[in-house]
Amino acid sequence: MPDVYPVGRLDRDSEGLLLLTGDGVLQHRLTDPRYQHPKTYLVEVEGAPSDADLEPLRTGVVIQGYLTRPAEARVLEEEPKLWPRDPPVRFRKSISTTWIELLLHEGRNRQVRRMTAAIGCPTLRLVRWAIGPVTLGAMAPGEWCDLRPRELLELRRLARSAATPDR
Repeated sequence: MPDVYPVGRLDRDSEGLLLLTGDGVLQHRLTDPRYQHPKTYLVEVEGAPSDADLEPLRTGVVIQGYLTRPAEARVLEEEPKLWPRDPPVRFRKSISTTWIELLLHEGRNRQVRRMTAAIGCPTLRLVRWAIGPVTLGAMAPGEWCDLRPRELLELRRLARSAATPDR
């Protein structure tokens, strides 16, 4: 059986898309933050950040002495239709929650959580929705599928597009 490599990682408190591949070069290119491949996250945060509150995420925030790359960030108009969280996210009557979408071009350990905390809106729930052109779609937790040939072709094209990493 060939080696299998995860494209990225999800910690215990995170959910969502995880790609597995037997292609170590593809895995490296899609995982290493130097290659700047897009990853999309749906994030439930504590509080009600305005569009202006998200501006630091768009310009970069300092976390652990490191300035993050600019991200695309927007408040979602509606709560995304996701599976129930087990265990459920903490609920407080007096504190509202908001869903935002973040598109990062890097992916450092616990980066999303640290970025939202830096703007005063701690992450309550974190779902990786997409890696490049591949999305979760209608998949439920625990489900898996083989990538369609077109999706694999697009991922390989994305991996090749950054022949020289940003240093």
